[in-house]
Amino acid sequence: MEKGYIDEPVDKSIDLKKEIRRLCEEKNAIILAHYYTIGDIQDIADFVGDSLALARKATETNADIMVMCGVHFMAETCKLLSPDKIVLTPDLNAGCSLADSCKAEDLRKYKEEHPGYKVVSYVNTTAAVKALTDCVVTSGNAEKVINAFPKDEKIIFGPDYNLGNYINSVTGRNMLLWNGGCHVHEKFSVEEIIKLKKANPEALVMAHLECKAPVLAVADIKGSTATMLNYAKAHPEQKQYIVATEAGILHEMQRSCPEVEFIPVPPEVSEGSLGCSCNECEFMKMNTLQKIYNTLKYGWPSVEVDPVIAKDAVKPIEKMLSLC
Repeated sequence: MEKGYIDEPVDKSIDLKKEIRRLCEEKNAIILAHYYTIGDIQDIADFVGDSLALARKATETNADIMVMCGVHFMAETCKLLSPDKIVLTPDLNAGCSLADSCKAEDLRKYKEEHPGYKVVSYVNTTAAVKALTDCVVTSGNAEKVINAFPKDEKIIFGPDYNLGNYINSVTGRNMLLWNGGCHVHEKFSVEEIIKLKKANPEALVMAHLECKAPVLAVADIKGSTATMLNYAKAHPEQKQYIVATEAGILHEMQRSCPEVEFIPVPPEVSEGSLGCSCNECEFMKMNTLQKIYNTLKYGWPSVEVDPVIAKDAVKPIEKMLSLC
């Protein structure tokens, strides 16, 4: 169990998907899965969504147990919103490079250096960082939330610099931006998109707001995973998209729009690298059917949040939900 997950072999004769659903029924459990998890997990989940949708679902469920298939901060968010429920995660090691870029002790020091500023944090943060935050946002509602603050409000925005920079540009704000980023989205480049656009001139370009400004500048559709998915569903006449985000979303895109071609943008390959064309988050891919089965079977790993931290950390999430 030191590994952060139960590494017990599963009998190969077992149909894992059926057994997972059986255990869910037996234990009154639900499976929440982010769009970036593998397709097999999305297929057996009770609910699939982006960060905001998953946060909302955590407040609505009557289940006794929630299995959060995503990354650690998402499981923490579920626990913050449902402290009396059991929150399980398939692998405690499924972290987030963006959340790791902003440590609570560093944010506390930065706040002390900038008195009078409100802190708006991206949901991709630890509970300890949320406890130092006035309001949380997602990529889908960040613009709306920031516009809810007075125009002259002094704001520290973090940890995603690219998202904050975009929100500054569309709101006319001058927020102080934390210098953090997602290791997957920061690898996308304009050059790779241009190559795909030349080969597929009828395709529209979709880009997540965690991408760098030059990538967003050439995108036709900019937004969260849900924004991109909903756009494709609402425009059946468009038959081809170039997609700059984590490749897991393509599973739901293809399921929802089977007649449409979704072309993933490969990350930029730097000189001297191994030339990996992978645009996947290795943390999201730590979630597997075997781990989900074992965590349901044994009720471990469970996610807990220090009650002292939780008392303050839940407030900015509730603030966000009240605004959106």
